[in-house]
Amino acid sequence: MKTLKDLLLLGDPRLYEKCEPVLPSELPQVREWVADLDNVMKEVKAKYNFGRAIAAPQLGIMKRLIYMHIDRPVVFINPELGNLSEDMFELWDDCMSFPNLLVRVKRHRNLTIRYLDEHWRPQQWEMSDDLSELLQHEYDHLDGILCTMRAIDNQSFRWRN
Repeated sequence: MKTLKDLLLLGDPRLYEKCEPVLPSELPQVREWVADLDNVMKEVKAKYNFGRAIAAPQLGIMKRLIYMHIDRPVVFINPELGNLSEDMFELWDDCMSFPNLLVRVKRHRNLTIRYLDEHWRPQQWEMSDDLSELLQHEYDHLDGILCTMRAIDNQSFRWRN
């Protein structure tokens, strides 16, 4: 079982790599990966008091997999974002891979996410506002993009209080 010490931190070169799709033959491993993601997310939440979702590459699992737990667990296998709204909003983004740093970014207010669930069934979800922002952040991890790379300008960084 992976723990907080397995979380990749800012500067680790793996965080900047593009992830490979999850293959149907890897579906049995997805359960193990999700258990690891869930455990680390709970540890981050206990230590830093935030964390609603985590992307597999943050634990060195270089696969297109996102785990979210807000009111219930949701597994996003090979997600694809679409219908990104022109309407954008600004926010202070945080990341488990650099938990004390906040970054001011712009995100699309609305989007559609298409993905496979943990049973390899196709799903679609229309998201807006905070969920839209959350999934854009996690999806970026799958492409090796950190919110530090999306900062509005060079003054868009601050320490968490």
